[in-house]
Amino acid sequence: MFELFITLIPFLAIWALGLWSLSFSYLLATALSVVNGFFLVRLFVIQHDCGHGSFFRNRLLNDWIGRALGVVTVTPYDVWRRTHAVHHASAGNLDKRGMGDVMTLTVSEYQGLSRFGQLKYRLYRNPFVLFVLGPSYLFFLENRLPLGLMRAGWRYWVSAMGTNVVLAVVLVTFGLLGGLAGIFLVFVPTVVVAASIGVWLFYVQHQFEETCWDPEPQWQLHDAALHGSSHYILPGILRWFSANIGAHHVHHLQSRVPFYRLSEILRDHPKLDQAQRLTIRESISCVKLQLWDDKSRRLISFSEAKTI
Repeated sequence: MFELFITLIPFLAIWALGLWSLSFSYLLATALSVVNGFFLVRLFVIQHDCGHGSFFRNRLLNDWIGRALGVVTVTPYDVWRRTHAVHHASAGNLDKRGMGDVMTLTVSEYQGLSRFGQLKYRLYRNPFVLFVLGPSYLFFLENRLPLGLMRAGWRYWVSAMGTNVVLAVVLVTFGLLGGLAGIFLVFVPTVVVAASIGVWLFYVQHQFEETCWDPEPQWQLHDAALHGSSHYILPGILRWFSANIGAHHVHHLQSRVPFYRLSEILRDHPKLDQAQRLTIRESISCVKLQLWDDKSRRLISFSEAKTI
């Protein structure tokens, strides 16, 4: 509860300050909203832990806190929980790609595409699309429907539509308090910043040179968890805002460990602390890695693929 309160209370307070500051400075309101995007990232990780049943001991409390947070993260909780469970159950499995992951083709798959198909994949993997356009599309548009679960039952439609209804109430409230500026200079920038940071974090957690991909017969859950997930080394303040999600290899090994215990795991198990370490500088270079090479068992760039 402490972790929730020290994140949610400042988040709501900054939104209130942003709405108040619209009366004399649009620039200040927008700046506050950008800062608030970092708090929203932390709220998303709390929602994430609720989805794994790890944040609280009580399952119902996890679910209802997760659903409430799903409104401010504009992410239907039950839909996301199901698709994210698929991600955990299939991360690194070449035969089970397509849900809850960043689309990644092998070299041979890419070379077998038509020129138009290769162009589409190149556009998808373009940094501007992945980290600017893509996150906004994902959170503002794609999340409005239970895509991938359209025929999976009423629960996911209730989750998506229920989140949409409450979100509409939130947007109307922002409109009443701050007009269109309240929506587009306070609410929207917060979500856009958080979405882009969140997608970046998810990307570097699995898209690095020595990650792990295997076809179904060779795929092993624990190997994929440990070797296919990075340990993202961040400064203390960014570790706090990202709620230790950088220790992603530990999270995939045991998703029932809440984020506020991950640092203890790393402290008590030095081998895990040293495994799969990825610095910020190293993570920047991950952007140029777009294809999985089965032979060298690493992610490579389009230019490297031309020499194969």
